[in-house]
Amino acid sequence: MLRIDILSAVPELLESPLGHSIIRRAIDKGLAQVVVHNLRDYSTDVKHHRIDDYAFGFSAGMVMQIEPIDRAISALKDERDYDDIIYMSPDGEPFTQSVANHLSLNHNLILLCGHYKGIDHRIREHLVTREITIGDYVLTGGELPAAVITDAVIRLLPGAMSDEQSALTDCYQDNLLAPPVYTRPAEYKGWQVPEILLSGNEAKIMDWEHEQALIRTRLLRPQLLEEEQ
Repeated sequence: MLRIDILSAVPELLESPLGHSIIRRAIDKGLAQVVVHNLRDYSTDVKHHRIDDYAFGFSAGMVMQIEPIDRAISALKDERDYDDIIYMSPDGEPFTQSVANHLSLNHNLILLCGHYKGIDHRIREHLVTREITIGDYVLTGGELPAAVITDAVIRLLPGAMSDEQSALTDCYQDNLLAPPVYTRPAEYKGWQVPEILLSGNEAKIMDWEHEQALIRTRLLRPQLLEEEQ
C-alpha cells in the first residue's frame, strides 16, 4: 500500500480532489492511504496558530516558518520511514509521467505544500529530499499540485483502475501522445469513425494506433521524440 501524507496550511482545498473517482476507490480498496495534515496543528502560537512571519531582508510577503513544518515532519518520521519528502515548488524538477511512474513504486511519501511567499529556505536545505513543479507558473499554494501528483501516482497502482492496461497506454508512457479514441455511434452527422477501428483486426488496429500516436507526437510535441533519441 502507498501512503501519502500531505502537509498543508489550507487542508480544505484538498477535500474534493481526494474524495472522488479513482483516488477514492483506491483508498476504499486499501491500495492507498492519503492523510492530510493541518500545519496549524503544529504551530507554537497557541492562541492564533500562526505558521508564517515576515521575511528577513527586504522581500515582500509572508514566509512559512520552519518550526511548525519541522515538528510535523518529525512527528510523521517517528511513526514510519519515508521514501521522499517532496516540496511542491514552482522551481522544482518538472513533474512528468516518468516521475509519476517512479513515485508509484514507493511506500511512504510526504508532500509539503507551500503557501504565502514560500517556506523558510532551511526547510529545503535540511528537511526536503525532492522538489517538484507541475509547470512554469505560480499558484497560491501547493495544494493543487499535491492533488495533481496524488492523482497521477495513485491511478498507477495495480488494481486502482478497472482496466490496468489503460494506464499503460496513456499519454507520455512511451514518450508518445495517445492516439485518437472513438466510441459509438460509428457515424454521427456524417462524421465517421476510421474504418480500421471497426475491422476487428487487432494487429492492424495496434499498428494504426501506434502510427497515429507518432503523427500526433510529431505534430504537437516533437520534443518528446527528441528526448527518446
